[in-house]
Amino acid sequence: MTSFTPLHRLVIAVAVLASFVTFLDGTVVTVALPAISRELGGGITTQQWAVDAYLITLSALILLAGSVSDAYGRVLVMRIGLIAFGIASIAVAAAPTPVVLIIARAAQGAAGALLVPSSLALITAVMRGEVQSRAIGVWTAFTTAAQLVGPLLGGLFVDLLSWRFVFLINVLPIGVTLVLLTRLYLPESARTARVDWLSGALCAVGLGGVVYALIEQPHQGWASPVILVAAIGGALLLALFLVRQQRSNPLMPLSLFRVRNFAWGNLSTLFVYAALSLNGFVIGVYLQQGAGLKATEAGLASLPVTILMILLSSRVGRLAGRLGPRLFMSAGPLVMAAGALLLLLVSEQFDYWWQVLPAMIVLGLGLSLTVAPLTSAILGSIDESRSGIASAVNNAVSRVAGLLVVAMLSTIVGGTLNLAGFHSAALVTATLFAIGGVVSWIGIRRPAADPAPSHRAAPDPAAPDPAA
Repeated sequence: MTSFTPLHRLVIAVAVLASFVTFLDGTVVTVALPAISRELGGGITTQQWAVDAYLITLSALILLAGSVSDAYGRVLVMRIGLIAFGIASIAVAAAPTPVVLIIARAAQGAAGALLVPSSLALITAVMRGEVQSRAIGVWTAFTTAAQLVGPLLGGLFVDLLSWRFVFLINVLPIGVTLVLLTRLYLPESARTARVDWLSGALCAVGLGGVVYALIEQPHQGWASPVILVAAIGGALLLALFLVRQQRSNPLMPLSLFRVRNFAWGNLSTLFVYAALSLNGFVIGVYLQQGAGLKATEAGLASLPVTILMILLSSRVGRLAGRLGPRLFMSAGPLVMAAGALLLLLVSEQFDYWWQVLPAMIVLGLGLSLTVAPLTSAILGSIDESRSGIASAVNNAVSRVAGLLVVAMLSTIVGGTLNLAGFHSAALVTATLFAIGGVVSWIGIRRPAADPAPSHRAAPDPAAPDPAA
């Protein structure tokens, strides 16, 4: 089994830390939502916007960021994204009103969009074959752990300090990553890509309009002119975005979807990540508002999933590299569907150990089986020269999935996140997971082996430090 070189380890460390802050801030907010709405007001609408303002810009601009990464260099784009993310995080922590909070969260998402595609592209540029699968397994373990440990860290900060400190957690990993970047020297591909800024604007504004309509329609109704204009206008802008992608130098090359594993893998991603986002939001909020747990206790509820991801993801990544991703991508979501159904055990007489813990264990096992093979199958199917945009498309799909399902939360839970609404969300979550597994079984195929993963020019991996 090929081991990681010093260069590989440095690249993985940078990729993990750069992605860590975006994944952490995407989920750390979950357990802070009740405290945010208590202090700033706005109820469930403020809670939805606190999540979706971040996801709108992250989802829409991550495509633009993929092209920017390919055009201007992954390391430079990552450095800019880290600095901007830190500044936006401070603005969120200082927000005096819901409007300021939402604007700052949108700025956070825009900065985060620069980080994820460039970090994964670093891995796919330096590694291929089984080594790449193992690296993505490591990346998956730690970045997914960031998503899952976020509620725990957020809960501790909410209970012991304030929800405002939740958004300052990422200061340390940002600083460490900026230091590591000074030691990383990689030859960049020829920068011939042109950035389609208009397509980025169409995507961002279109998504914003659709999400605004979905979140606000329970209060204003579909007959409201504002809701109709937002929904129809947003949909038209998204349609124009897709039409524009058929021209040369598109922001999202539709030709990528002619690659079987890329197309079917992204369809599976849509359903799986919609389910994950719905499940995370509902558990984080209901365990506090419905079951009466403290924020820290609500965050601890997902700890078994985190532990299983850290223990199993790298091993699953290696197995998927040898056996192919199809079995894992099919079985994993079905296991998670069973875990979501176990949440129907939650009753008015709440008991975490018998009603929630079994579901968390099963969800953790299913997630460990799914994420690394899913990521590897999608990115491994695309040539390295387009790895930045391929990573961006996949991440955009996963964020849009979460964005839309959170926007539809009021409809899913029946307007109130009580016990009946919690059970409705569990059923929808299980359905989405199951569809994701079926899609993978139908569409995913074992990729051809890469016979020459070492053809790329790179610094001597035996060198102790390129900066020395």
